[in-house]
Amino acid sequence: MASIVDLVDNSSIQNNPIRKVKEFIDKQNQYKSIGDVEHWRFVGYVLDISYESAQIITNDTYKIAVGGIPRGSFLILVPANFDKVQPHFTLLRVKEICATPLSQQVQQTYFEMHKRSMPELDIWTQADLQWGSLRCDTLGMFYADPNNVNKLAFSGDVNNVVSAHRYEVYAPDEELLNLIVNGTVKNELQEEIGHLRTMECMFGVNRQESGNIPVKISMRDFMGCRTAMFGKTRLGKSNVVKLIAQGMLDATKETKNVGQLIFDINGEYANDSDQDNVSLRSANPERCEVYALTQRPNTPSKQLKLNFYENASSCKDILGTLLSNAGRSAIYVTSFASVVLPTPEEMDEMDMREKIHAIRRIQIYWAILREAGFSADEGKLRTLRFMNTNNVKALDPHFSDEIRKKVYGSSVPDRVPSLEGMVDEFREFMRCYRENNEDQKAAFGKEVFEKDDILLLEFLFPKSGRGPAMLSQFKMYHSEKAGDFVKDIIASLNDGKTVILDLGNANDSIRQYFSDLLSMAVFREQETKFVSNGLGDNYIELYFEEAHNLFPPHAKDNKDVYSRFAKEGAKFHIGMVYSTQSPSTISQELLVQTENFFVGHLASTSETSALTKTQIAFDGVEEDILRAKTPGYMRMLTMSNRFIIPVQAKLYSPKRGE
Repeated sequence: MASIVDLVDNSSIQNNPIRKVKEFIDKQNQYKSIGDVEHWRFVGYVLDISYESAQIITNDTYKIAVGGIPRGSFLILVPANFDKVQPHFTLLRVKEICATPLSQQVQQTYFEMHKRSMPELDIWTQADLQWGSLRCDTLGMFYADPNNVNKLAFSGDVNNVVSAHRYEVYAPDEELLNLIVNGTVKNELQEEIGHLRTMECMFGVNRQESGNIPVKISMRDFMGCRTAMFGKTRLGKSNVVKLIAQGMLDATKETKNVGQLIFDINGEYANDSDQDNVSLRSANPERCEVYALTQRPNTPSKQLKLNFYENASSCKDILGTLLSNAGRSAIYVTSFASVVLPTPEEMDEMDMREKIHAIRRIQIYWAILREAGFSADEGKLRTLRFMNTNNVKALDPHFSDEIRKKVYGSSVPDRVPSLEGMVDEFREFMRCYRENNEDQKAAFGKEVFEKDDILLLEFLFPKSGRGPAMLSQFKMYHSEKAGDFVKDIIASLNDGKTVILDLGNANDSIRQYFSDLLSMAVFREQETKFVSNGLGDNYIELYFEEAHNLFPPHAKDNKDVYSRFAKEGAKFHIGMVYSTQSPSTISQELLVQTENFFVGHLASTSETSALTKTQIAFDGVEEDILRAKTPGYMRMLTMSNRFIIPVQAKLYSPKRGE
């Protein structure tokens, strides 16, 4: 009768991965019965157990037979009467060595041995000294899903804890390790990211079962989700980012339902570093587009420039930062940098008088650009809506005839609505102003210019110094044709392409500008789709490096686009992969919302504390994170994994695409 019950029980799980543990225990019982210690994976018994941890007693013979038991390795705990229960096992992670009830006596024996210069041990003493104890964290339980007999289930807790003597502990073999690492990973869109690596030490690794276990991820876990990359520089963060980006390209080869936007601050995703180091773009030329500030010889790219005329408010601030970084500290230069130009949105809210002053202030800024040699499409400038009101037009400040007569005297020239005409007009006004001891009422009969206008005019026509000429070195960032690249990039993302912004030659201000501009454009695009119920299964993934600049820990403005990514990104199908060295330098709000983690070496306990405070799954692996410094050796947590997987990421080394 028992055999019929066993047959029924076995048939119910024959298509479930949990059958692997039954097959494993059956083999272990066979090895035990014939005395095959070489293949026996038995580790020991349980000395003490709770819902959170287990203390196991083991022996040197057992540890050597399984190739060693490093800290952080996985063990399985099963009932001693395994053949009488539904197949399941509790997953343990080795944490530390701990004392046994006989530890004091063992130490006393060692002390006596050393005193006697280590005499040959009798077999009974030798057997006693080989026993030791390990403390393990309980990670959870694997079992057959009650709602789907063919599906493996994992819980972060255990259903019951009985007396310690009712359990046995084993080191899993390759098949079981593969089940532990990959068994809960979503079946769709799987990619291999590396192999299981439970310790940094490579000595005797050939005897470890873990070295042959591939670690897989499902790209579905990254669509519309937030992924963090932490670790010191040069230890493999960028390599893992490339693996994820390539995995997304491979997974969506047919559907093309995920567009990727990579802010490449070092140029490593867009450009080959040498003949053998193939970039993401070179590996996928048909699905990758590069936008670059400066075109590189061997990288096809589209122009990524700023229109310093049309984006006056933000670009004026960028120029101020560039001057400061260049060491320009003269008073009239810092005064120029301090001026804030209004945005088109702010100008829409102004009354007529305020708007006229705002337009003229931007016109003085345009005159500075003209004198610095920045090219312009004057026809396009004339059509800017926010630069036209009443008689004041984009290229005509339209000072009154009375004021112009005071400036020019009896020979008042015709108005010339052009950039050159405005430069000449402002030059004459500034001459008149200075000739009248810089008294506007004496020069013009009334206050024509506000304080900020005068500061700009002082920079345009300095009494000494280079003035606008010092801006000529920044013309490389400008193009009068710039502006449409945002529309083109959004279209490419919607087509499932990967767009790489090569910002390798840009400073922080330029990078920030493009990041803000395109992040806002992506957010608006996805928000529009959401409102119109047009998202479907389409996503956009953003890749940020030096993320602490975008997501600072004490951000005052919780309504900026990056905060909205953290809070609303998933709803709008916007995913992020962000990289930085330290968890403590990132917004707590973003960390709490982050689903996927890849963590390399961290240098201080304050950083591991910040990590575990945010993601409790890292509790227990802090020491390993602090000690291990091998490039590519990461602790991984994804939506499919309920516990940390130690992985040696494979090196991104694709073949060059055609």
